[in-house]
Amino acid sequence: MSSQKKRGIQIEAFKHRVVVDSKYAERTWKVLEHAIHEIYNHNASGLSFEELYRNAYNMVLHKFGEKLYSGLVATMTLHLKDIAASVEASQGLSFLEELNRKWTEHNKALQMIRDILMYMDRTFIPGTHKTPVHELGLNLWRDNIIYYTSIQTRLRNTLLEIVQRERNGEVVDRGLMRNIVQMLMDLGPSVYQQVFEKPFLDTSANFYRGESQQFIECCDCGDYLTKAEKRLNEEIERVSHYLDEQSEVKITNVVEKEMIESQMTRLVHMENSGLVSMIVDDKYDDLSRIYTLFRRVSSGLMLLRDVMMSHIRETGKHLVTDPERVKDPVDFVQRLLDERSKHDKIVNLAFSSDKTFQTALNSSFEYFINLNPRSPEFISLFVDDKLRKGLKGVSEEEAENVLDKVMVLFRYLQEKDVFEKYYKQHLAKRLLSGRSVSEDAERSLILKLKTECGYQFTSKLEGMFTDMKTSHDTMQGFNLAMARVLANGPILTVYVLTTGSWPTQSTPTCNLPPEILTVCEKFKTYYLGTHNGRRLTWQTNMGSADIKATFSGGQKHELNVSTYQMCVLMLFNNVDWLSYKEIEQAVEIPTVELKRCLQSLACAKGKNVLRKEPMSKDVSETDYFFFNDKFSSRFYKVKIGMVAAQKESEPEKQETRQRVEEDRKPQIEAAIVRVMKARRVLDHNNIVAEVTKQLQSRFLANPVVIKKRIESLIEREFLERDREDRKLYRYLA
Repeated sequence: MSSQKKRGIQIEAFKHRVVVDSKYAERTWKVLEHAIHEIYNHNASGLSFEELYRNAYNMVLHKFGEKLYSGLVATMTLHLKDIAASVEASQGLSFLEELNRKWTEHNKALQMIRDILMYMDRTFIPGTHKTPVHELGLNLWRDNIIYYTSIQTRLRNTLLEIVQRERNGEVVDRGLMRNIVQMLMDLGPSVYQQVFEKPFLDTSANFYRGESQQFIECCDCGDYLTKAEKRLNEEIERVSHYLDEQSEVKITNVVEKEMIESQMTRLVHMENSGLVSMIVDDKYDDLSRIYTLFRRVSSGLMLLRDVMMSHIRETGKHLVTDPERVKDPVDFVQRLLDERSKHDKIVNLAFSSDKTFQTALNSSFEYFINLNPRSPEFISLFVDDKLRKGLKGVSEEEAENVLDKVMVLFRYLQEKDVFEKYYKQHLAKRLLSGRSVSEDAERSLILKLKTECGYQFTSKLEGMFTDMKTSHDTMQGFNLAMARVLANGPILTVYVLTTGSWPTQSTPTCNLPPEILTVCEKFKTYYLGTHNGRRLTWQTNMGSADIKATFSGGQKHELNVSTYQMCVLMLFNNVDWLSYKEIEQAVEIPTVELKRCLQSLACAKGKNVLRKEPMSKDVSETDYFFFNDKFSSRFYKVKIGMVAAQKESEPEKQETRQRVEEDRKPQIEAAIVRVMKARRVLDHNNIVAEVTKQLQSRFLANPVVIKKRIESLIEREFLERDREDRKLYRYLA
C-alpha cells in the first residue's frame, strides 16, 4: 500500500495559445455533437475523450458555454424522443424490458457525456445556476420518456397489473420491477409517488376493501385474521423486494385500515369465534394474532381490552354470586385461582405481557371478587385447607407458588382487615391443634402479608407464634417442677395465649372432670407463682385431649377428641347410659356445642363410641346415650372430629362483622387525626377523601362511619367546626 498522499485532480489551462476564428464555435460544437450522437448509437469506442474534453474546455474558456449547454439539451432531447418512440412501440412485457434497457443505456451515455463536459459542469453551470449535466439528463428522461402521456399511463397500468398478478399467486420478474422502481426513484421521490405509489395505494385500498368484505362473509374470526396477517406480510415482503422502503408504512396502513380497522368490531364480536370464544377455548395462536394485528390500528387494543374486561367481569360475577359455587369455599377460591391463571397465561403469552391488559385484568378481578362479601373469609378458609393438608408432600417451591397465587387474590380484597380476622381464627386452630403441615409455610405467608400490608397487619400473628414457643418453655419448667406430683396423673399441655394477639374468645362454661381440674389448678398455681400480675382464664372450647378407652374383649384404643368430647366421654366411666338432660347438667357445655359434640360421638359412622336412642342424624333433648361397648377400629389411634360446618353460622358472621367494625373505629380516628394534624384546617369532603386513601390498604372506609368518627372527635375536643363555615374543621393542638 503506497504511503504517498493522494492528490486531488486539478484542471489547468493549456499553456499554448489558442487562436479563435469566427467559425470556431460552430465547428467545435459539430465535433461534440457528433460525439454525443456516436455515444447514443453505441459507437463510442472510436472517440478520443481527451480531444473531446479539450474541445468542450475551449468552448467554455472562450465564452461559448451557453452554446455548448443549449446544444447539449437539444441533442439529448432529440435522442430521447427516438427512445420514447422505441419504448412506445414495444409490446406486452417487452415494454418494461425495453424501458429498462433504454434506461440503462441512457445512464451509460450520460456518464460519458458528463466526463466530456466536466469542465462546463464545474465552472460554467455553477456560475449561471443551470442544471448539472447528470441531473439534466435525468430531467430530460423524465420529461420525454416517463411523462410522455402514453408511456406514463402504460407504465402505471403495467406495474399495477404485475402487482395484482403477484397478489393472485403468480410468479413475476421481481428483478425487473426493482429496476423500474429504482429508475423512478432516481428521477426523484415525487416521480415515484406520482407515477406509481399513489395509484398503487389507491388500487390496493380498493382491492383490500373488496377482499375484506369477501373474507368477512365466509370466514370465522381466526381464519380471517390468518388471511389478513398473510396479506400484511406479503406487502411488507413486496416492499423489501422491489418497492421503495418509504412505501412500507403507507401500504401497511392501507391493509390495516381496510382489513383490520374497518372490520375489527365485527371480528371481535363474531359468534363462536370472536375474542370471547378465543379466551374461553385458550386459542393462544389466534389471541396472539388478534393482539399483533389490532395493535397496529389506533383503537384496536382499547377495543380488545374493553371486550376482555367485560367478559372477565361477567364470568367472575357469575362465579362469585352463584349459590352453588359458594357452598364449598375451597372450591370457590380454587376456581378464582384457575381463572386468574388462565387469564394470566393469555396476557403473558398472547398479549406480550402488555401493561394495558394486566391493568384491565387486575381491575376486573378486584371488581367481582368484592361483589361477594364473604370472599375474605373464603380465601382464609382456602389457606387454612392448604396449610392443614393441601401442601402435604409438595416441594417448598410448589408451596411457595400456591401461597403467591393466594396473595394475588388477597391484593384484590377491599376488606383486608376482614381477612385478617378470619385468618387469625384459622391460624389459632392450626397452631393449637398442631395440624399445620409446615411452620415454614406459615411463616412464609405471614412474611408475604407483612410485605404487602406492613408490620401492623402481622404483629399479632407473629405474637401467636411467640406465645407457642413461650408456652413450650413454660411446660418444660412445669413438668420438671411437678415430675413427682404428677407421676401417675393425666399429662397436661397448656398454651398460654396473650390477650389481644389471639382471636377474641368468650369464656364458655364447662365442668372439667375432677382428675383434669386438679392438674389445671396445679398449673395455675405454678404459672401465677412465676409471673406476677397476670390472670389465667381457661379456654376449654379450644382444647383437645387423648384418652385411652377399653371396649369389649379388652380391645383398647386411644381416642383423639376435643376437650368438650373428653368431658362427655369421661361421664361414662361409671355409668352405661345417660339422658341428654343429665349430660347437659353434668358438663354445662353451651347447648349448640354440646349437640355438635354428641352428634360427632354417636352419629359419625365408624367413630361412634357412643350409641344414641332413638337413632337419627340429629341430636334432640329427649335422646338417650349409651357407651358403645362394641366399638372397633383397625387403627389403635382414632381421631374423632367435631361435626362442624366450615362456614360460620349467621350469628357468628354478624358477631365477626361487628368486631371488624369496632376495630375499624380507632383506625379511622387515627387517620383523621393524622390528616388534620398535617393540614390543620380542612373541609369535610377532603377529609373523607384523604382518610379513605390512607386506609385503602386495609379496608374501604365508609363515608358515613368517617362522619361519625369526626363527630366523636369533635365531642372529645380533638377537632372543632369553623364558626363561619360549618363544613370546615380545625385541628385543636
